[in-house]
Amino acid sequence: MNVYEMKKLFPIGIVVIVAFIFATMIFYALAPVNKTDSIIYLHVDSDDNVDSIADKMSAGCHPYGVWAVRIISRHTGYESHIRTGCYEINNTIGALMLYRHLRNGQQVPVRLTIPSVRTTERLAEELSSKLMMKKDDLMDYFSSNDSCAKYGQDTATIVCLFVPNTYEVYWNISPDKFLSKMMKEKEAFWNSERLAKAEALGLSPDEVVTLASIVEEETANNQEKPMVAGMYYNRLRKPMPLQADPTIKFALQNFELRRIYRNMLTVKSPYNTYVNEGLPPGPIRIPSVVGIDAVLNLVHHDYLYMCAKEDFSGTHNFAVTYSEHLKNAARYSAALNARGIK
Repeated sequence: MNVYEMKKLFPIGIVVIVAFIFATMIFYALAPVNKTDSIIYLHVDSDDNVDSIADKMSAGCHPYGVWAVRIISRHTGYESHIRTGCYEINNTIGALMLYRHLRNGQQVPVRLTIPSVRTTERLAEELSSKLMMKKDDLMDYFSSNDSCAKYGQDTATIVCLFVPNTYEVYWNISPDKFLSKMMKEKEAFWNSERLAKAEALGLSPDEVVTLASIVEEETANNQEKPMVAGMYYNRLRKPMPLQADPTIKFALQNFELRRIYRNMLTVKSPYNTYVNEGLPPGPIRIPSVVGIDAVLNLVHHDYLYMCAKEDFSGTHNFAVTYSEHLKNAARYSAALNARGIK
């Protein structure tokens, strides 16, 4: 092949090379980037940049897909338009489509289950582990009466806002919008039927939740919860102190206690139901829906006392008189001593 012929072929070669590069780029841009058998969720937060987003993708995506997203992002000004959120990478989405979702903030909601926890600090930890919100930001809301007042609560009752169901929310939702959503969900939960039952008991919804939190701490047996609720309700109507051991644990912030001793009953706290009559200022945990409905459908009986059964079944012996209760308590105390539980 002479020089003249080579010169004629040179432009063709350039076109072929360019076409090959272009086709390769199109392939990389359109080919599925997910190399796993399941959906990948890419979380983009306020500290991310193009490189950190690509690094997050690298765990489950094809290298060419990561490369394509990085190249497209760098050449389209995405760095200055990064939008936080949770983005779905399914088995069909390509780099170009994924980039468009990232650029447009086209995120997917996450399923969030409100946990049944004992303290607002623990709640903040759980929520911040599942959402973009920071624990400290949530605690600022939970510990401020001014913030809580926007949702009809105070720092003692703010947990009443949370009904432990599963909800769909956006991962990057702000604390204010999240609490506003929880307030709407609470209003939906307290339908006319539940409100009527609470009114018949002479309790507000928040008081029902507070009583339910004590019932839930007393027993994990769902069938027994309406009985336990009925006993505490009888004490409220007397009135007489609730004398609920779980409130002492809450007052002491020691949830590992197996036994409550007499010297613990004088702890100075509004949650000490041995000293203060009536319900504590707010719930001692987020009760389950089962627990709330157990209060609303409590069993009406004459029992005023209860003590855990000596067989450690998790259920209770109920008593009408104090003398009968002392006998039940003596059997349980002997069982504890026999097992060396202090």
